This record gives sequence, structure tokens and C-alpha cells, in this order.
Amino acid sequence: MREYNLKTRFMSLIDCFVPHQRQAEMLRSEACVRSATVVEGPFAATSTIRRIASEASAEYTLLYTKDSELSLVHYALERMLQVAGDTGAAMLYSDRFHVKGGERTPAPVIDCQEGALRDDFDFGGLLLYRTDALKEAVSRMTREYSFAALYDLRLKVSQKGTLEHIGEYLYSEIELDERSSGEKLFDYVDPKNRGVQVEMEEAVTEHLKAIGGYLEPVFRDVDFSEGSFPVEASVVIPCRNRVRTIGDAIRSALSQEAPFEFNVIVVDDNSTDGTVDVIKSFAGEPRLVYIAQDPSYHAIGGNWNAAIHHPLCGRFALQLDSDDMYSDTGVVKRFVEAFYEQRCAMVVGTYRITDFNLNPLPPFVVDHKEWTEANGRNNALRVNGFGAPRGFWVPLLRKLNFPTTKYGEDYAVALRISRHYRIGRIWDVMYNCRRWDDNSDGHLTIDRVNANNYYKDRIRTWELRARIAENSSK
Repeated sequence: MREYNLKTRFMSLIDCFVPHQRQAEMLRSEACVRSATVVEGPFAATSTIRRIASEASAEYTLLYTKDSELSLVHYALERMLQVAGDTGAAMLYSDRFHVKGGERTPAPVIDCQEGALRDDFDFGGLLLYRTDALKEAVSRMTREYSFAALYDLRLKVSQKGTLEHIGEYLYSEIELDERSSGEKLFDYVDPKNRGVQVEMEEAVTEHLKAIGGYLEPVFRDVDFSEGSFPVEASVVIPCRNRVRTIGDAIRSALSQEAPFEFNVIVVDDNSTDGTVDVIKSFAGEPRLVYIAQDPSYHAIGGNWNAAIHHPLCGRFALQLDSDDMYSDTGVVKRFVEAFYEQRCAMVVGTYRITDFNLNPLPPFVVDHKEWTEANGRNNALRVNGFGAPRGFWVPLLRKLNFPTTKYGEDYAVALRISRHYRIGRIWDVMYNCRRWDDNSDGHLTIDRVNANNYYKDRIRTWELRARIAENSSK
């Protein structure tokens, strides 16, 4: 009987680098693996990435960046090599399974678009690089990061090569972070992560400069005398099926005190749970404007459009979500003062995370202190939001409109405004963001999270292309 050595078939094409010995031992048994090295130091450090680049000499370099157990599907690495050869991709990643409590569930990822500049983009733990692309990218690293090295590597590799998503489940990993989507939502603004955020901003700014997408801090002026308005400001509350909270939101808005006229525009999108009855209980309040949407599709963006185009809308439209409350009675006044003082087309405040009963929850105050006038609109392509509550200059908003979506509509408009106009900030807490069992982003499925992230990445891609084109035309 003739023996056949699988290792000769694949010519040991991959050098592997992993954080633990058990992962290295598993990978060494793979036919196409030449070596599997346990890495000293964190993958997030530039010094570690430099060391990997200097030691890698096979055609491809595999990184497994997580502490969790790794289990490969049969012939998974061979499949990655096959796709790598067919596409010439600089980096490849795939769908995988999560294992929780012994139960295996699909954990698909999404395509990485050119605007997918989030530093928390989920590639999974298994990354296959073409070694020459890895070494070339590392040769252009000019900063020594403690937290942003993998992010820096990915951005630099993408500048000269493609990142290929293999939509096949090629491995399993034990999920270590078992929090819900709602619990993970505020990680990027947690004050304890601020040092990480500073490095990530440096990396994305360098990337934007390299690809022509960086914007200098030069802004267009706003003319607040433009247009005629019945009131100075309108608090806009879009809602659907918020019978438990809409009354609190309306009372919070109507309790505001200001030396100018303002109103409260409530847009109900065909609620069926008694929300309309609560709204109508305020019928004797002359400052309340009630808009009942027709049965066609509107989503949050469409409800905002109905408010800002209403003839009773004020010069400034101020956000109040239907399950949240302003922090005090001076929020509307501070919003309007900020517009005039900072000469901006949009103002973003600071909010506090609370439970339903307004008891503070971690990370407590979310202030987006990473924002700077000089670089905020560039860094906005990396982070998942601008903050809240938000206020808008209505003449500009009526030209742009919100996209008719129920997720990312505010981010899309804010990015578009930031391309040309200054965005002002208020660092005082203006808003209590209540986290409760009916939050729309509290317990999302992985498919919903992926769809949301994919859409925001599309928004970033369109905005990035527009900025590159505008810079090229100058």
C-alpha cells in the first residue's frame, strides 16, 4: 500500500501566529501550515505586528487574535488559500460559529467596504494575510501603538489590496463576550477606553490623509436670518407604540423654559397600543403639534421629515426620543444659545444612561469628548454616532432630508452636514437616555446587528467617496 503525505500537496504555505500554545498545537496538524508560533505580547501593539512581519516567510501569514478556543472546519485553511489564489486578496476572513454553553450558533460577518472604517469591525479572530502585503503595510507604519496596531495594519493593507470576505463557516470559537447588543452599544464611549480611542483616531486620520479623504478644519458660514419661521425652535418627538413613555417625553418637552417661542411636534407613526390616546390627552396644550402619519412606510427618518417640513416647525429642530427625557427645563434654551454662539448648523449635547426609573447606569455620562472641531468630522467616519441629543438648523435640513430608514438616519444626516459645516457641542448633560426592555437596539439578533452595521458602512462609503471627489476637484 502506498502512503500519501498531505503536507507535500500544499507545500506548507502558511506561517501562523497565535496567543496560546493550545491553538498553535491545533494549527500545526494542518497540512498547509509550515509553522505555528505563540506570540509574545498583545496583537494590538505595533511592536508585536512588526515582530510577526519579520518572522513570517511563508507565502501566507495566519493570525488568530483571540484568546478563545479555535476549531477549524475540515479543509478550512485550504479553502482560504484557494480563494486567496483566485482573488489575489491581501487579507481574507470568513464566517464562523460561536460556541456558548456547548451550543454552536452561526456568527456570520459582513463585507468590508471602503467606508467600513469602524475600528470594531467584526472580522472574527481568524485572519489570513498575503505575506508580501503584510510586510509592505508594516513597512509604512510610522507610529508605535499600544492598542491600534491591528486596526492600523488593516487600514494600510486595504490601501493597496482587497479584503475578501468568504461567506462560508470555516471555524468555531468560544464566545467570551456574552453581553447583549444593548450592553455592548456604548463600549466606544466608555471613559475607561479613552486611551484606546485616541490611538484609533490617530490611525484613521493617517489613513484618510493617505487616501485623499481627510478634510481640513475649514467650514461654511451659516446665515440664521435665512427663512421665516413661526417659532424659534421645535422639539421633535417621533414615536410608534410608546404608550409607556410618550407622556413622559411630552411633559419633559413642554416643561422647557426659554425667552423665545418654541413648540413640540409629536409625529405618531400608526401606533396601535394606546400611544395616540396619550398624545391626545395633551390636546389643550397650544404648543403641541400632533402629526398623524398615513399608513405608508415612514420609519424614523420619514417621521423627522414630516416634522421639519411642517409649516409650524421652528428655525431649529431639537431631538427628543419617545422613551427619553430632557435632564432639566433649560435644554431648549441652551440648544438655541449654542447655535448662535458657535455659528454651527448642528449642535450635539451630552447624555446620561439611566434605567427606566432614571437611575444612572454604566458608563453613566456619554459626552463624546473625543470630538474636536479640528478633526471631529474625520473621526466621525470611524465611530458609530455623533452623540445626543441633537439639534439641527432647519433651512439646511430641509435641503438634505433624512433617509427613510429606522436606523442610522441621524448619523447619515450628521455626516453629510459635517462635510461642510461646523458641528457645535454642549458638554453639560441635557438628556436622560433610558435603557429598558423595549429599546429598539437592546436585544438584536446577529443578522440585525450585521444589517445595521452594513447600512452604516454604506453611509460611510458614500460620504468617503464624496469627500475624496471633492478634495480631488480642488
